[in-house]
Amino acid sequence: MTDVSSEMVTAVLPLYLVLGLGLSPLQFGFLDGLFNGATALVRLLGGRLADRGGGRHRTVAGAGYLLSALSRLGLLLAGGAAGGIAAALAADRLGKGVRTAPRDAMITLSAPPEALGRAFGVHRAMDTTGALLGPLVAFAVLWATADAYDAVFVVSFATGLLGVLVLVLFVPGGAVPAATVPRSAPEPVRAGAPAAAAPKPARPRHRVLRDPVFRRVTAAAALLGAATIGDSFLYLLLQRGLDLSPALFPLLPLGAAACYLLLAVPAGRIADRTGRRTPFLLGHGALLAAYLTLLAPLGPLTAVLVLVLLGVFYAATDGVLMALAGPVLPADGRAGGLAVLQTGQALARLVGAAGFGVAWTWWGPRPALVAAALALAAALAAAWKILPGRNDT
Repeated sequence: MTDVSSEMVTAVLPLYLVLGLGLSPLQFGFLDGLFNGATALVRLLGGRLADRGGGRHRTVAGAGYLLSALSRLGLLLAGGAAGGIAAALAADRLGKGVRTAPRDAMITLSAPPEALGRAFGVHRAMDTTGALLGPLVAFAVLWATADAYDAVFVVSFATGLLGVLVLVLFVPGGAVPAATVPRSAPEPVRAGAPAAAAPKPARPRHRVLRDPVFRRVTAAAALLGAATIGDSFLYLLLQRGLDLSPALFPLLPLGAAACYLLLAVPAGRIADRTGRRTPFLLGHGALLAAYLTLLAPLGPLTAVLVLVLLGVFYAATDGVLMALAGPVLPADGRAGGLAVLQTGQALARLVGAAGFGVAWTWWGPRPALVAAALALAAALAAAWKILPGRNDT
């Protein structure tokens, strides 16, 4: 439900900002980077709050879902004011930052370690079902209202509230299931012996940063994130290359979403069986292939190929990265550790989106895309050496 709401906005946002409000690629690159990178500090806060007090994962995640739903009203009230739009986008990403680590931590704590790839694949497939429906709803609303973007924001807000209601009614609250927390057998207590003091909770923010394997995973994810340019730029390049009408623009994400939906669970199963490092790197190789395809003359077949490659990229990297990092982290610091990883990736993608916007403004779209492809190739080669192998984890 939440992805239906968010992808309705994501599908029309580049068109609304660039064609509707006349923003330059540089301005759009800044806002797109804000849209994806404003989660940094809030991810850390959300993860730390969720790790404290045992049963807060659902509460913290629910606050994030609610904030994202309310941000749709911000877009509605902002009109054409760039400051209001930026604030609404920041609120949406802050909500995502608050909820992502607690939600992913709940997944890792309720699934066996050997099946985490499949578990995240199932979750990402359900996410993508919403992402697939979102652009369709946006297209239907724009068609029915003669391109009234305000109507899209209103429907998105109502759908987001339904998602919060589903969380409250159907997602179990309370503490982490006991079966996921290893326990040792209690030692016998001698008569008259003083009761042992309860151990103090660990301070996960220190432990996870000291772990060399986790540091390598985080560094590789951040390096690759800095070399990605953002989906919105890819869709804008496709729209310009194919000369698509604005009414058809919201349909572009459907190809990538459909491929992601079909491949998320198989990619997770493969990662569980073969190790998660290789699928993660090959997924970024698919993204590099998408960049190179965009440099070729665009037609219907090459456009479909770009969308398929984008779907392969997400299927092989999104949940697989969480499954790769999850077992490295202690159970009582899982949300905080995943928040650190996600923060590094979000900040890196902020740099990548803003940098591509600057390059597009100064050099034009094609030279900027060549630079992005070279940067991703270099980052992929470095990540191949940095990322720990199966035996390291």
